[in-house]
Amino acid sequence: MGNQKQYEVSEQNYVLERKGQLVKTSEETALKPKRNLNGLWIILAFVVLITIVLLPNPADLPVTGQRALAILAFAVILWVTEAVPYPVSAAMILGLAAVLLGLAPDMANPDEMLGTKEGLKMALAGFSSPAVALVAAALFLATAMQATNLHKRLALYILSKVGVKTGAIIFGSIVVSIILAFFVPSATARAGAVVPILLGMVAAFGLPANSRLGALLVITAVQSVSIWNIGIKTGAAQNMVALGFIEKEFGVSVAWSSWFLYAAPWSIIMSIVLYFVMLAIIKPETKVIEGGKELIQGQLKELGKMKSSELRLIIISLILLFLWATEEKFHSFDTTTVTIVAIAILLTPKIGVFDWKTVQQMIPWGTIIVFAVGISLGTILLDTTGAQWLSDKVFGAMGLNNMPLLATIALLSLFNILIHLGFASATSLSSALIPIFIALTSTIALDVNEVGFVLIQQFVISFGFLLPVSAPQNMLAYGTGAFSVKDFLKSGIPLTVIGYLLILLFSATYWKWIGLL
Repeated sequence: MGNQKQYEVSEQNYVLERKGQLVKTSEETALKPKRNLNGLWIILAFVVLITIVLLPNPADLPVTGQRALAILAFAVILWVTEAVPYPVSAAMILGLAAVLLGLAPDMANPDEMLGTKEGLKMALAGFSSPAVALVAAALFLATAMQATNLHKRLALYILSKVGVKTGAIIFGSIVVSIILAFFVPSATARAGAVVPILLGMVAAFGLPANSRLGALLVITAVQSVSIWNIGIKTGAAQNMVALGFIEKEFGVSVAWSSWFLYAAPWSIIMSIVLYFVMLAIIKPETKVIEGGKELIQGQLKELGKMKSSELRLIIISLILLFLWATEEKFHSFDTTTVTIVAIAILLTPKIGVFDWKTVQQMIPWGTIIVFAVGISLGTILLDTTGAQWLSDKVFGAMGLNNMPLLATIALLSLFNILIHLGFASATSLSSALIPIFIALTSTIALDVNEVGFVLIQQFVISFGFLLPVSAPQNMLAYGTGAFSVKDFLKSGIPLTVIGYLLILLFSATYWKWIGLL
C-alpha cells in the first residue's frame, strides 16, 4: 500500500522546514507497512477483471457495459489497495478499456465488433473534458504560488495579526486555510504553506513537533483544508471531476458563485465547529506561544519586500477570482476558460511570474493523466449503461425506490463516508461513484433536482476527516510526525458525525429553500 501514498504525499514535492532541519514528507516517515502485498493485489485485480468478463452476460446489460464494470472493479481494487501509483493504474485502465471494449459487440450494431480504434477513443474521451483542462490550470496556478512564495507570505501575514494565544493561532490557521482556498486550487499546496509555519512556532517555544501543541495546530490546519475543499468549487480537483460528469450527462454547468452559495455556508459552520472541537479534544502544553510572533516576523523579513512577480500574481489572482465569482452574472466566460487565459498570462515573458522550465519540474503531470482517465472511466460506465445497471442492482436492493428524499440522502451519504475509508484519494472516489449516483437519479422516483442531488454526494465525497490516509494533505501533515492516527481520529470522528448531520439538516432546510434540491 506504500507506493500510492508516496505519490499522493510527494505530488507537490514539498519539503517542510523546521529549525533548519529538512523533514521530508515521504512514505518512510508516514507509514511503514510490515509486508508488501502489492503483487498479490495486482493479481487479485486481474482475477476479478477476468471473472466478471467471463460471467454470463445479463439480458439487461450490454457486453460493453459488463466489461466497463469489470474495468471498474479492477480499478477500484488498485485504488483501494494502492498496489501501484495512480498514474500507473491510469495507463493500465487505458489499455484494458481499449482492448476489452474494442473486442465487444457494438451497442448500435451488435453483429459487429466495436473495434479497438473506437475502444481507444472511448478510453481517451476524458482528455477532451474541460474539467481536465481546469485541473491542469489549477495545478499551474498552485505552482505559481509556490514559485513566488506568495501563499507563504499570505499565511505568515495573517498569522502575524492574530496574536500568540493558542486559541488565536487556531483561529488564524483556519482563516489562512479559508483565504488560501480562494486563490490556491490545491489542497496539498495549501497545507504545504501553513504546516511548516505552525511547526516553526511550536519549535520556537522549545517543544517537539509531536507535542500536544504541535498536534493541535497541524491537525486543525489540515482539517480546515478538507472543510474548504467542499466550500469552494476550485478548492479541490475532485470537484472538477464530478462537475465534468454532471455537465456531460445533464448539460448543466455549475457556476463558481452557485457552488459557493450552496456549499460555503456549510463550510463556514464546520469551521466554527472545528475551532471548538480542536480546543476541546487536544489540550496544549501552553496557552501562549512566547516568541511565536517574533518567529513569524522573522520569516516575513526573510521573504523580503514583496517582489514585482508576487504583485503581478496578486493582481491576476484577484481578477481571476472576480471572473470566477461573476460567472454567468456579469459575463459568459466559464471557469475553465478564464483560468487557462490567466495561466497563459502567468507564463508570458516579462509580464508573467514563472517560465516553462520551472513549471515542468513542479507540475505533477501524472496527476493530470489520472484525472483524465478517471473521467473516461466514468463516462464509459454511463455510455455503456454499466453505471445504470449497477445502480439499479445495488441501490434497488437497498430499497431506495421507496424511501423519502431525506432518507435516501442519509443512506447514500453514510455509504459514501464508509467507502471513503478504503480510498486514499477523493478524486478516485468521485470517478467511481459520481457516475453511479448520476445513474441513480434516473432510477429512483423522487421529485428532486438531479444536479443538486449529485452535488450533495460530491460534498460528502470530500469528507477526509477520519484518517491520515483519507486525503493527501492529511498524509503530508502526518509525515511531519506531529500527531498520531489516534489524535487524528479524535478530531475526525466528531467532525464527520457533525458534518454528516449538517448535510442532512441542510438537505431538509437550506438547500431546499434555495432550490438545490
